Amino acid sequence: MKKGLIALIVIAVIAFGLYQWGVGFNNTAIALKETSTKTWANVESAYQRRNDLIGNLVKTVQGAADFERGTLTDVIEARSKATSVSIDPTNITPEQLAQFNQAQSGLSSALSRLLVTVERYPDLKANQNFLELQSQLEGTENRINVARDRFNATVEPYNLHIKKFPNSILAGIFNFDELAYYKADAGSENAPDVNFEFD
Repeated sequence: MKKGLIALIVIAVIAFGLYQWGVGFNNTAIALKETSTKTWANVESAYQRRNDLIGNLVKTVQGAADFERGTLTDVIEARSKATSVSIDPTNITPEQLAQFNQAQSGLSSALSRLLVTVERYPDLKANQNFLELQSQLEGTENRINVARDRFNATVEPYNLHIKKFPNSILAGIFNFDELAYYKADAGSENAPDVNFEFD
């Protein structure tokens, strides 16, 4: 009878330990994932700020110069594409990030062409509204970069938590999937070509 009681206590201790492990794993995974989700919202907020500023930039450029319509049209269309791509922050996949990144890269490229083309318009370059918007866009690009870096910094502890053994067992049981990191565009490690020839 004494051995049966000891065995029952051992089983209860093991069961309680497993329960504590499961609860601890689950709660930590949820907290880490929520941090990543919130940080991704900050990335989207930084991009939204840029999208909002672009509308003002285009209006300022249109009003201040007899400007090339094709360049402005490219910016407007790229902005539209960039705002149409959304990501479920609770289930970020590499494919979603690639699609989002592609849309944002198109907008960045169109903005670069716009700002280079503006160099031909001395009155516009001296316009205080334009200078302020250009400064705001530069600051926004920095904010976007910082927000992406912070997002990646929050993805790492979550991914490590769910991948390490024995947590990986519980990750599968509780359906905690790996989150994707934000990656740079292909070829972004190469220095860009700058061409100031205007035809």
